[in-house]
Amino acid sequence: MRTHTPLTILFAAFLQSCASIGGNTDSTTREQVGAAVAAWVAAYDSRDPARITAQYAPDAVFWGTSSTTVRTTPAQIAEYFKNAATRTDARASIGEQHIRVYGDVAIATGYNTFSDVRDGKRVSTPARFSAVFHKRDGKWVLVDHHSSRMP
Repeated sequence: MRTHTPLTILFAAFLQSCASIGGNTDSTTREQVGAAVAAWVAAYDSRDPARITAQYAPDAVFWGTSSTTVRTTPAQIAEYFKNAATRTDARASIGEQHIRVYGDVAIATGYNTFSDVRDGKRVSTPARFSAVFHKRDGKWVLVDHHSSRMP
């Protein structure tokens, strides 16, 4: 007899909600999710590790651009950003992004550019991202975030 794991059941429920709700939603909600993406960029640009990690829900999963491992706890996410303050010139900017909303879950997918100063010169690294937000207590918070360099 085959049993279903909680993750399988959750995924099936998510797919069902997507089918019943669809990806259409009002522009105000998409703007709210876009503002959550912009809040992450502002936190990243602040170079404050606590402000950056505060963008993530306690149960968030994060796979950073330069990480060799996925991070599944607040402590692991904080560890990834622990040296942010030492890179005072590092910045992020969002390019094209696509936002889809499925009830209280939203997905933002797009590209971004990380920039920093190395050896006195500004260096840019194009990247792509997928960010899943969940609306909790009226606020869109990151629950899953992946970023990788463009090939």
